Amino acid sequence: MIVEFSILPVGKGVSLSEHVAKALDIVDQSGLRYQFTPMGTILEGGYDEIMSTIKKCHDAILEDCERVVTTIKMDDRKGSEDAIKRKVESVERRLGKDLQK
Repeated sequence: MIVEFSILPVGKGVSLSEHVAKALDIVDQSGLRYQFTPMGTILEGGYDEIMSTIKKCHDAILEDCERVVTTIKMDDRKGSEDAIKRKVESVERRLGKDLQK
């Protein structure tokens, strides 16, 4: 399973890097494979581990904020491993070139 999530602390100003860093530290310590992007974070692993990690991130940001909006997109494919890398490589093969990373 791969999941993309983002957490938006509401009412905390324009710069959110402090909150993003707090969440990414939790993600990094989770042991899950992940890819951080400017618009969210992609996790790969089992449902329970992923959801537990997202909950920890959400709760950590909620400690500092009155309101938090968390958005989650899931792609669950049976028997799929290393999906973050494979999905990108599949598109690059079809294009015949590497894309920006």
